Amino acid sequence: MSYLGKLRLKKDQILAFLVLLPSLILIGIFVYGFIAQTAYSSLTDWTGLAAIRDTSFVGLENYEKLFTGLLDIRFRQSLINTFFFTLFFILGCLSLGLLLAMLLDQGIRFEGFFRIIFLYPMALSFIVTGTVWSWLFNPSGGINRLPALIGLEPLEIKWITDRTQIWQFDWNSLTVIFGYGLLVFFVYIAYRYWRQQHNVGAAIMGLLGAGTLLWLIAGGPSNVQLLEHSETHGFNLAIIGIIIVAVWQMSGYVMAMYLAAIRGIPDELREAAQVDGANQFQVYTKIILPILQPITLAAMIVLGHISLKIFDLIFVIAGPDNATTDMPGVLMFVTAFRGNEFAKGAAIAMVMLIMVAVVIIPYLVSTLRSEHEL
Repeated sequence: MSYLGKLRLKKDQILAFLVLLPSLILIGIFVYGFIAQTAYSSLTDWTGLAAIRDTSFVGLENYEKLFTGLLDIRFRQSLINTFFFTLFFILGCLSLGLLLAMLLDQGIRFEGFFRIIFLYPMALSFIVTGTVWSWLFNPSGGINRLPALIGLEPLEIKWITDRTQIWQFDWNSLTVIFGYGLLVFFVYIAYRYWRQQHNVGAAIMGLLGAGTLLWLIAGGPSNVQLLEHSETHGFNLAIIGIIIVAVWQMSGYVMAMYLAAIRGIPDELREAAQVDGANQFQVYTKIILPILQPITLAAMIVLGHISLKIFDLIFVIAGPDNATTDMPGVLMFVTAFRGNEFAKGAAIAMVMLIMVAVVIIPYLVSTLRSEHEL
């Protein structure tokens, strides 16, 4: 490249930087600046009765109270609710979205009309969706009254208010569960390293997995007591109603992603598989579904991000005071803006940020690495 070409390229880079600079400054102030402010507030004893300059630094005390405090059982149950909601929300959206995409891929009549019908819920806000479904979930009306239209007895399902819990466990056993989860993670990563690269990473992860296994055998996790008493948590059946609504709204989005990916698969691949004797089911399981793995991962990331920070849908359907359907976002609002415990509310917000980061950052790193390799 000539000297004039290099100079022109440098000028273009400077101009691009100057164009982006105002946006970078605004993002730095109003996004990362406020995140830093929230992080600092979570380490203080700030309440709404005092200005933040009059607060004292207390370190990780607010986080310790959230995870081990006697009075913060609602926060711990909200984490369990988030786990089960995220799990079934993602599974429901992926399963229903894939099924709808496969049905539309058969070339049915009025395909455009059905696409609009399936995508329409996604165009609604969670506020509108929650309002409509709160009427449908009314115990004395809505869905419960449907059997009465054909002369049967009305249903008595407590959609949002059911306090029944299943799959219960003691909060103190969470360290053991975490230990086994860590073991599975290390073994999986070691297998991936060994299969793809055969490098030292597999050995390192294998050693970490072996160390975790020895730690589990020695009873290390069971010796860690988060609470001085037993505290039972589980899957609240009231969450099922929230899952139904969320899946109804977001499955169309997943359907659109899958359908676009399926339509992008060359017909030659399907025809070649059929020539080799594969039936329609085998074409999907052996050809199409493996190709759809990147789409599935992208959909899981988006859905996981939505579920971890969900607020408006829960707030409208169940209200902020329904502990059986509580999520960290709702509890953060109640704690900070009703209870005036701004420091503890900031701590809840930071926990939510960490959960979202755990989901988003590995995906972004993997995507950037793939683009760099290309």
